[in-house]
Amino acid sequence: MKIIKPYTKILTPINGVEILKFIELIGRKCYKSEDKITDESAYKFVEMLIKRGHEAMIEHYNVSVLFVCDRGVSHEIVRHRIASYAQESTRYCNYSKDKRDNEVTFIEPLFWAGPHSTFSTTKRCYEEWEKSCKVAEETYLNMLKLGKVSPQEARSVLPNSLKTELVMTTNLREWRHFFKLRTAEGAHPQMREIAIPLLKEFKQLIPVVFDDIECR
Repeated sequence: MKIIKPYTKILTPINGVEILKFIELIGRKCYKSEDKITDESAYKFVEMLIKRGHEAMIEHYNVSVLFVCDRGVSHEIVRHRIASYAQESTRYCNYSKDKRDNEVTFIEPLFWAGPHSTFSTTKRCYEEWEKSCKVAEETYLNMLKLGKVSPQEARSVLPNSLKTELVMTTNLREWRHFFKLRTAEGAHPQMREIAIPLLKEFKQLIPVVFDDIECR
């Protein structure tokens, strides 16, 4: 059994300045003000679009992100409708095969601070969680060893903590919507665990577009 922490990776090569210039080029078609484009005009123009709520223009640029998270969190991600997805399939992935190290991988829950927690209650919760994952893995692998059980049948014993890899591709406007929902204080803690660092990375790579979205 393998236990890992969740993480994200931006797959699309990002050049923030070029993205702003691309959005400006498209956006100025609405105003027929292409003659006002300069080497420095994109930042102010896109800033104006965001402030006015003219976000249709930022729909013209897509970004793909890899999420490595548990199945429960992935169910929230795929609820964003204006997006394309590719996800690790438990119907076809056989975790008893050598290329998957003959083991099942689970995402460590942040609630109980891992096996080295000094608080007795949280430490006990982690131990109980880990025990249940071991039982699920053992049952899954034993079912496959019977020979007539397929991965799509054996997967029924695997928990929400199962690791999954999910690629989400969508435009910058939908990414804004994603971050507003998934970094909010009321969002699921495991969702915020990956969404907040991802938002910070987006802010660093792409100027203006995400600056007004705050996360705590």
